[in-house]
Parts: sequence; C-alpha cells; structure tokens
Amino acid sequence: MWYKRDEAQKRYSLFFSSTSLAGAFGGLLASAIGKLDGVRGYSGWRWIFILEGLLTAVIALIFFFTFPAFPEESKWLTEEEQTFIKARLRAEQGNNGAERKITFRDVVTVLKDHRVILGGFMYFGLIVPAYSYAFFAPTIIKTYHYSAIQTQLHSVPPWAVSFVFSLIIAAVSDWTRHRALFALLPLGILIGAIAVLLSVHTNTTAEYAVLHLFTSGTYSVLPIIVCWFQMNLGGHHRRAIGSAWQVGFGNLGGIIATYIFLDTDAPYFTKGYAICLGFTAVSGIASILYWISIHVENRRRAKTVTNVGLSEYEKTEMGDLNPSYRYMY
Repeated sequence: MWYKRDEAQKRYSLFFSSTSLAGAFGGLLASAIGKLDGVRGYSGWRWIFILEGLLTAVIALIFFFTFPAFPEESKWLTEEEQTFIKARLRAEQGNNGAERKITFRDVVTVLKDHRVILGGFMYFGLIVPAYSYAFFAPTIIKTYHYSAIQTQLHSVPPWAVSFVFSLIIAAVSDWTRHRALFALLPLGILIGAIAVLLSVHTNTTAEYAVLHLFTSGTYSVLPIIVCWFQMNLGGHHRRAIGSAWQVGFGNLGGIIATYIFLDTDAPYFTKGYAICLGFTAVSGIASILYWISIHVENRRRAKTVTNVGLSEYEKTEMGDLNPSYRYMY
C-alpha cells in the first residue's frame, strides 16, 4: 500500500522479473557451482541447493526485519512524510491495514465478486507455463544436444531477454495508463511461441530462439496480470483478500507444472507444450472477460448518479464498489 495505480506496474514488474534475473544468474551460478562436484563428498547439485538456498534464507531474514508493510511502520520516513503518503493513497485505496481490520464477512463478500474469481483464473492459467519453464528449462535445452555445463549456460539468454522485455512492457503500460492490451500482447507472443515449439522439431537453433519468445511472453504478462487485477481492487481489505485469492489459487497451477514435461516425452515434449497452450488460453479468456466486465461496469457507472449521499469515509470503505470508482484497463 505505497503506490497509486498508475505508479505500480514498473514496481510489480521489477519484483516479478527478479525471477527472470534469478534464472539468468542461476544458470551461471549452477554452471560454476557444478564444478564443486565431489568437494567434501557432496555432488554438484547438492552444492547448488546448499549455497543458493543459504543465500536466499539470509536475504529473506534481513528483509523480514527491515521492510515495513505500511508507511506508518517505516523508520526512515518523518511523521509528515508518512501522513503525506497515507493521504495521497486513501482517496484511491481506502484505509490501510493498520487502521482497517479484515473480517470473515469481508472475505465472503469479496469472493462473491465474479471479477475476483476471474482474477484467480487469469493468474492460474499462466502459472503452468511459467513454472514449467522454471522447473524444466535445463531438461528442455539439454535435448538440443548440449553438455551439462553448456545447458546451464544456454539457459541464461532466454531469462535475460525476458527480464528486459518485461521492464519495457511495464514502463510503456504505466506511461499510457493502460493494462489490457499490454497483457494480451505478451499472451499472444506466448501462444505463438508454443505453437512453433509444437510444430518445429528438426531445427534446434530455431527451437532455442523461440524459447526467448516463450520466456518473454510468460514472464512479462505475469506482473501485468497481477498488477492490473490487484490495483483495481480498491480498499485495503478488498485488495488484501483479492490478492491472497489470486496468488493462492493461481499457484495451484504449479502442481500441474511439475508433471507435464516428463523424460518419457523427450525430445519433443508435445504433451507438455499442449498443456501449456491450453492453460494459456484459459488465462487469455479470463483476461478478456475481466476486461469486458470492468469496461461495462465503468460505462454503467458513468451513466448513473454517483453522488448517492455517501460520506467520504463510506466511499473509501467500499473500495472499488464505490459508484464513483473507475477501473483501470
């Protein structure tokens, strides 16, 4: 609860793109750490788990104690700065988490909203290809006849390209104050990439090149989908519940992802790519339905009287259900 809607996409994309950056550096680190194979009796893959896991745990522990959840919990902001940040956000988001406690009734009310349900499916459909590539990139690239070390090194460029592409998409999205088209464009790239991977099996150079499109589409649309949906939820309680639903339900796709790129399907992985295509279509359909829904709702509200005797406090408490609220698309 720190940024306004038109300020958020670059931050969301930078956060989510850390996955791509980690994938790029992970490949380099894995190729280097893999050379520790046999040191102190541990296999190379064990050293990768030990060193990368230890680094993650240490950083997470530091951030737990240094990153405040809300402006008023920050130790580096003055009281005036905290008040200013809260004031500029309250009109758009309602009261923050330190002031407004979430009740079970809030949860039921939010989950009855069809747009919230669509937000979950928008994310769910994308998690399958996203996790599939994250889990099986070395397995896929190895079928292009590279050695173990070469496989790790060749896994770096697709991640690096997706990182840059994601930040470009995010910057343009914030600049234009538009989300829907910048979600559908990467989705189209992803669908096209999967279609090529399903049909081209004799040109490993082309297949490897298309993996760059696969990652660019997947990892640039994820933060767009999340930011678009979550920042359209007005009020802390609606945003907190809706965010938990979207991420919690969506990550169930990770379970599916772990079982679709099997060694028995190598080297073409037709089943895995077909499943990714199907779930990407689910995300695309949910995104289009969400876009239509908020567009229709905005037009309906524009034609009705918004001044219905509600106090400013009541309006902010209603969040995006406030008649004067307009969804961003």
